[in-house]
Amino acid sequence: MVDPGAEPEILIVTGMSGAGRTTTGNVLEDLGWYVIDNLPPQLLQSLADLADTALRDRAERLRYAVVVDVRARSFFGHLRAAMDEMRHRGWRPNLVFLDATDEALVRRFESVRRPHPLQGDGRLLDGIQAERAQLEHLRSIADVVIDTSGLNVHQLARKLSPIFSPAGRHRLRLAVVSFGFKYGVPLDADFVFDMRFLPNPYWVPELRNHTGKETEVAEYVLSRDGASEFVERVAALFEPVTAGYVREERRYVTIAVGCTGGKHRSVAMAEAIAARLATSTISSFVVHRDLGRE
Repeated sequence: MVDPGAEPEILIVTGMSGAGRTTTGNVLEDLGWYVIDNLPPQLLQSLADLADTALRDRAERLRYAVVVDVRARSFFGHLRAAMDEMRHRGWRPNLVFLDATDEALVRRFESVRRPHPLQGDGRLLDGIQAERAQLEHLRSIADVVIDTSGLNVHQLARKLSPIFSPAGRHRLRLAVVSFGFKYGVPLDADFVFDMRFLPNPYWVPELRNHTGKETEVAEYVLSRDGASEFVERVAALFEPVTAGYVREERRYVTIAVGCTGGKHRSVAMAEAIAARLATSTISSFVVHRDLGRE
């Protein structure tokens, strides 16, 4: 058995083809995780055997990340059995699912001029939709879903690093994502808040070309009626929620904060909410998904 005090940790990284599994593996490796790419689920129990031995010999906290390909027909049965066995040994495997819109995936496959693995003789979109249907259940049981639709590899790396970095040993990592409704709601959002109840700085000439990260815009947004009260009520709402997540050992949560274009109100409010929710046991960070798209 694994020593519970050593807190061994394992991530199983999977998701849609083209959604960023390779980039995620590279980022995790840079963060000090021991990454194994394209491991068949049947071999996860062998990995647990090796990890048990390594832990006994080195008596230190171990962090493993396994990037798996979900297209094998027997994937689901083998993966669930392997995860159950790991829990029996004292491991706490976390399933990470990478997703993106059909539009984003089509664009990525076309840019590299490669067919989708499940495309066969059909269209590229046929392959993507077949894979999405096959993975629907797996996405529903994932511990964390990451939407990579509007992110390039560098932006994805910046989003992943605060979530999976060992720094601080926080029990819960909270991502606050600002976005523009006209670009779509983030796929990985656990909670969505709409900031369009606040006046839009876009209509203030001296603020139009600035963003919610700048002091003058942030002060304008937070001084509007209801803005500060909203931040406090979100904090109050999340007190029992985050306590429950900690009890259930859920480690990653995404809050999406939206406005029309993702430039002014959502950016300022996301920064304020993240700062308000940060505690000694909660690590919060901000991702501005659509900032700069206009």
